[in-house]
Amino acid sequence: MSQPHPELADEQAYVDHAYVCLDRTRESAWRLRTLTEADLGGTFQARFERNAFDEALVKRLTDLDLRGAALVFGRIDRLAESPDGVESFHIGRLAVADEQSEQIVVDWRAPVAEPFYRATGREPMGLVRRRHFAVEDRTVLGIEDELFGEGHLGVGHDEGLAPTAPSPIEGIRGYSTLLAALERGRTGVLGDIVATIQAEQDEIIRAPQAGVLVVQGGPGTGKTVVALHRAAYLLYTHRFPLEDQGVLVIGPNRVFLRYIERVLPSLGEAGVEQVVLADLVPDVQFARPGVDPTDPPFVARIKGDARMSRVIDNAVRDRQRPLREPLRVPFRTGYLTFGVEDSRRVVAAARRRNRRHNSGRRYVEGDVFAAMAASWRGDPITVSEVRRVVRTDPVVRAALERMWPVLTPAELLHDLFGSPALARLAASNVLTDDEIAALHRPRSDDVTDVRWSANDVALLDDAREVLGPRPGRGGKIDEADEIRTYGHIVVDEVQDLTPMQLAMAARRSLNGSMTVVGDLAQATGALAPERWGDVLAHLPDRTPGRVVGLSVGYRIPAQIMELADRVMAEAAPQLRSPTAVRIGDAAPEIIEARPAELAAVVAEATAKMAAALPAGNVAIVVPDALAELVSDGLTAAGIAHGRATRTGLDDDVTVVPVSVVKGLELDGVIVVEPARIVADELQGLRALYVAMTRPTQRLTIVHTDPLPRSLR
Repeated sequence: MSQPHPELADEQAYVDHAYVCLDRTRESAWRLRTLTEADLGGTFQARFERNAFDEALVKRLTDLDLRGAALVFGRIDRLAESPDGVESFHIGRLAVADEQSEQIVVDWRAPVAEPFYRATGREPMGLVRRRHFAVEDRTVLGIEDELFGEGHLGVGHDEGLAPTAPSPIEGIRGYSTLLAALERGRTGVLGDIVATIQAEQDEIIRAPQAGVLVVQGGPGTGKTVVALHRAAYLLYTHRFPLEDQGVLVIGPNRVFLRYIERVLPSLGEAGVEQVVLADLVPDVQFARPGVDPTDPPFVARIKGDARMSRVIDNAVRDRQRPLREPLRVPFRTGYLTFGVEDSRRVVAAARRRNRRHNSGRRYVEGDVFAAMAASWRGDPITVSEVRRVVRTDPVVRAALERMWPVLTPAELLHDLFGSPALARLAASNVLTDDEIAALHRPRSDDVTDVRWSANDVALLDDAREVLGPRPGRGGKIDEADEIRTYGHIVVDEVQDLTPMQLAMAARRSLNGSMTVVGDLAQATGALAPERWGDVLAHLPDRTPGRVVGLSVGYRIPAQIMELADRVMAEAAPQLRSPTAVRIGDAAPEIIEARPAELAAVVAEATAKMAAALPAGNVAIVVPDALAELVSDGLTAAGIAHGRATRTGLDDDVTVVPVSVVKGLELDGVIVVEPARIVADELQGLRALYVAMTRPTQRLTIVHTDPLPRSLR
């Protein structure tokens, strides 16, 4: 460690004062809430206003709970018309004011804080100094200064931090602070990067809200945290109306959601919805991973194809049918009739009048009862009288169900996939005969017993859009059955979404504002895109989409990236990997084992890696089919561990199936049987590339089968 910075004590005093002011603000908010709770009387308007005020206070109290994260992490000094010619601003994750309402900490999202992230030696943005704090809890451990102006060009001086070599990449700010953050042990959940955001990341975070922003970022570039910080920035900048419209974050799986769940709350934004696509489809059961069968790759590709939307449209239209025979119903001393030609006219009119299927049922019933009333040749009768008398007649109910049934998405697809005749009728001009046959599955006795696959999620949602809400009592539509829209949507690992899944995400966009992030080289889905235009084609286009890239890899040491690049060169030769910002302490290790000894060798490698990373976490990334074998081997060796599908990354050692490893980061990673990963996964080489690019410190590969060509 170098000598303490001469201003370390002054900065510590400033940070201490900021926490005193924050605590005072929190206490004041609690007192105000207590006062509003005590006053329960008054008019309805007064109670409504008190409740709204109370909700705002609760949110403010939540925002002020930093959960141990550093309040202040930097300072900028810029030229100003003041006695000494310089004014200073301390930058933090929340704005804090003192008793005189003078702001002593600036929110990192405020315009005045932008130079902290964007200033360079060539473009200082008015700065004369940028200061970074290394903070643990409330203690300032070290200070790193970057000076601007003639003769400096943003040169860094780190005091109180471990001395480091200059950054190998031009434009990296706060290099010592950045390395200290990168080399800190992982905790099993993703942390924010608000103190170490780099210029290319900040440019994306503060980009205009309108339209679709695509962020291409290789492994370790921080694309996930950039997207989450962008959500926090947009909520700060466009608080009204975004807070009411809502912000939605869509992740690839529940392990990933658990991994990122603390980022937005640590930035003071606790109200953002974070979901997987299946969470957006209510009232159905989905297949249990490792328990229920999954769709074969061929079926997964069919269900993800955009043509399935036409099949669903046709399937709905095929359920809007005229009668085969006339309807004759006893009434008073005679009969009411409804002919086949009448039914054709009613169905055609309902199709013209109604954009969505279920809402048309009310009009069909009205037209049917009106036609039956017109068929009466006795004393005058009213349509309402006919409705009251015949609506419960089984023959009439059966006729209405044939002409225009009220359907749930599950009922529609259950009938479609369970009936070869219905499938051929809906898909004959859209899919091939082999594709139609592949969609068939035996019907269940009860549609509520069906466990739908992950590939069915988007089909159910498409059907929900076409069918619309079911009419409730009195013909009223249940608003809870409508598809909710959001003011901004973030989609992570977007390269793995099929056209049908992309359309599902787009369906929830209120105004076309989306941030989608991914890496084409890591595309392992059923219909992996070759270029970003293939993704944008299925997203809102009211404003032209933009594609931006992240070029610097912060997480992965250069030695590991070099080995992984060999796999990427074979999997996606047209793409370039990010430039690593640091050199690791150890080169990747490759261990060959005998088949009977695989589990024992993996356990031995795990113990060795855990000893080398006492403050970090270790993941054993395995082909899905080997998770039990490897877990049993660890248990036999006495190594405590978790399973990612059950406990996330809460344990120091975790067995992670390769199918859920995407987006995670660990200190050490052991990749088991790379050839098996390549053989088992839909995009095998890309899945192996994903597995190899998870570690921040060490990588070991254990194999019994011959290595893939790119690793030999």
